[in-house]
Amino acid sequence: MRGIGESFRVLLGGAPRKQKRDEFSKEAQEMHAFKGQPEQRKERIAKIREEMEEPKLSFTHTSFKWRKWRWASILLINLMFVVSFYYDVQLVEGALTASRFFGFHMADLNSALQITLAHKQIVVNLVIGTVTVGILWWLVGGRTFCSWACPYHLISEIAEMMHLWLASKTWIKDHPLDRRMRAVLYVVFAGLAFVTGYTVFESISPVGIVSRALIYGGGVALTWVGVLLFIEVFLIRRFWCRYVCPIGMTYGFLGTVSPVIVEYTLPDCLHEGECRKVCLVPHVLEMTKKNRAEDTTLSIGADCTRCGMCIEACPTGALNFKLRGTGGLL
Repeated sequence: MRGIGESFRVLLGGAPRKQKRDEFSKEAQEMHAFKGQPEQRKERIAKIREEMEEPKLSFTHTSFKWRKWRWASILLINLMFVVSFYYDVQLVEGALTASRFFGFHMADLNSALQITLAHKQIVVNLVIGTVTVGILWWLVGGRTFCSWACPYHLISEIAEMMHLWLASKTWIKDHPLDRRMRAVLYVVFAGLAFVTGYTVFESISPVGIVSRALIYGGGVALTWVGVLLFIEVFLIRRFWCRYVCPIGMTYGFLGTVSPVIVEYTLPDCLHEGECRKVCLVPHVLEMTKKNRAEDTTLSIGADCTRCGMCIEACPTGALNFKLRGTGGLL
């Protein structure tokens, strides 16, 4: 339970807690001591240097192995809405925030919360849609929605690549904010819905704006999306997703107990930090730092989007998709 509690605390914006050495498992203590031996340290440094000499395939120091599948997933999911509306085939009706799939109601969890608070009543179809979507994203891993379905995520990821390229040229620099801001805004948006009777967040959410623009055509609201992208390219890396969006936090709550996880294996890690460079939410990989892992195998926290970037960036296979409680790789 301590692991789930810590995962939940970090999701809400808390800094990853550094455990005391006497709180580490016996196996982890022995592994850290082993890696600290002079000959092991020299071997690790040599392997890191060898890894750094390998040619990189993208601005974010990783290949497109998982990214191409994620981008294809995002395009396919959102294209279903576009095709269904354009050809009136009624396969998927509505938009990503609320829809019907073959007549069966589907509802984004955060949108459903906003609507319930605004109207102060529980709608049966909304409950059905929420439960269905909740089970789906719980099964595949909480914030998987963010990196595998969200249309804004795709264009934001492209903006991040531009940000990293500009930063590598020292033309700009990142201005990170306090991650607790997202938890505060989560309460603020919920409170505004309850007090005003209006889903304030939905009117400014780039997820809904982009989804509706793809299906029904663009409008003035896309200007707001442009402002967000400007901020993310030139000022704050991943501004919306890391510091504002309550949708990701809502799905993150499911991620605390989702069966699909990314698992970290201490003995295989070189601690060179390539995984944290590419991670969309690098605070979840704090245990990959030298002398930080309290056990030899650990589950990555609830804020993980299961994007797979860290897995392909890791040169030794220390990170892998797993089913919780099993030894099986996915």
